[in-house]
Amino acid sequence: MKSVQARVTRALPFGARVDVCDNSGAKTIRIFSVYGHKTVKGRYQEAGIGDLVNASIIKGKPGMKKQVVQAVIVRQKKPYRRLNGERIKFEDNAAVVLKDDKGNPKGTIIKGPIAKEAASKWPAIAKIASAVL
Repeated sequence: MKSVQARVTRALPFGARVDVCDNSGAKTIRIFSVYGHKTVKGRYQEAGIGDLVNASIIKGKPGMKKQVVQAVIVRQKKPYRRLNGERIKFEDNAAVVLKDDKGNPKGTIIKGPIAKEAASKWPAIAKIASAVL
């Protein structure tokens, strides 16, 4: 995993519901923890683009509901700033469900674009992405 080349604003707090943009069978997930995120006591954890999160499936194929999965955030509505000065935002929040700890995605197709920062940090996700912005 490489470091993210942007000052990503963390926009998705603990409890946020995020759409899944791959064909893994899950439709909506709920974030309940963020890997590597340290906060002060009493503050909720937040996730941004490229972050690995633990989530539970809220909507999806029968039998998938209430499963705990790992996911990577690939799009967020809140604008964030790249090092060259431009600000990037997407029209929705989206995540990709992972199959294992190595970063391999569960699905085989990603619908819509993903952020360049998530693609550089997670190369296995970048391989199956339709567009990288």
